[in-house]
Amino acid sequence: MKNIVYFDLETQKSFDEVGGRSPEHFRQLRLSVGVTYSCRDEEYRIFHENNAHEMIQQLMRADLVVGHNILSFDYKVLSAYTAFDLDQIPTLDTLVEIEKVLKHRLSLDAIAKATLGNSKIADGMDAIKWWRLGGPENLLKIAEYCCYDVKITKLIHEYGCRHGELYYHDRFGQKRVVKVAWQDVQLLAPA
Repeated sequence: MKNIVYFDLETQKSFDEVGGRSPEHFRQLRLSVGVTYSCRDEEYRIFHENNAHEMIQQLMRADLVVGHNILSFDYKVLSAYTAFDLDQIPTLDTLVEIEKVLKHRLSLDAIAKATLGNSKIADGMDAIKWWRLGGPENLLKIAEYCCYDVKITKLIHEYGCRHGELYYHDRFGQKRVVKVAWQDVQLLAPA
């Protein structure tokens, strides 16, 4: 079985705290918690800043890394922890792939609600707030939120591979379809 690794991370700081969204500021956001799910190992792994290099190694060994907005966000944050060009990793960024078809961006939550009937349990600003509060209970909240986003990403990817489409609601509340032609259907276990 090929090793698809689903991935998400949360940061310690917001863009407002580091001076905006310019490329040099991503590295200053700093990793709070990162989560991966390996299809080969069938397990979630939780990483913190002090073992970010282990997460990067897992991503580099994957046959395919899947995430939502990881090319223009997560990889840029992780670049502070490695000299390796993370853009060289075989990656399917669901945000990028959907944007190619629709010509506009869709949030992970918007896709999850319309396709799976599930919503995210928090957002990135909640994770930053929990980080600031500190303590093991708040680190656990970040890890749980990040794990849930990874699970949603995995379910969306699998749905798109199996059905060739996902759903979203347009600005008028109408349910719309977006066709996806994602490869690696054979990498997934049968439905």
